[in-house]
Amino acid sequence: MFEVLVFMFKNYFANQTILDDAEIEQELSEAGFEQDDILSAFNWFESMKSTLNTLELDYAHAKTAIRIFTANESKRIDTESLGFLIFLQQANVINDVERDLVIDRAMALNKTKISIEETRWITMIALWSQGRDKDYSFVEDALFNPRGSTIQ
Repeated sequence: MFEVLVFMFKNYFANQTILDDAEIEQELSEAGFEQDDILSAFNWFESMKSTLNTLELDYAHAKTAIRIFTANESKRIDTESLGFLIFLQQANVINDVERDLVIDRAMALNKTKISIEETRWITMIALWSQGRDKDYSFVEDALFNPRGSTIQ
């Protein structure tokens, strides 16, 4: 499913290609993706969009709150990924709502271990879907720049 999400992002979302779900589903199938993976990717993305619309209401805590990762999150999401999310939050690239959204969407992947690459892709998809181009570019640079992200 993760490969379908990345393919969808690269070929449709980032290019702002406007197709309906049926057209995208057909093209993904023609590209060789399994129907189950395609439907899982659509569900994953739809769940992310609906979560974005409702999450902010649940965050009425003080700015001094500390996020403790659950045992399951720490087991499945690698240490580098968790550190990356903390870095992004401390750099004010993402807020606590977006951090938890990325964690939620990472945990929704059908994987036993979530790597830094997957975490960065999920973060880019989440930022892009909110129209946060500048912050999206920062994470994109971190993903594709072999020397690490650059600060401008």
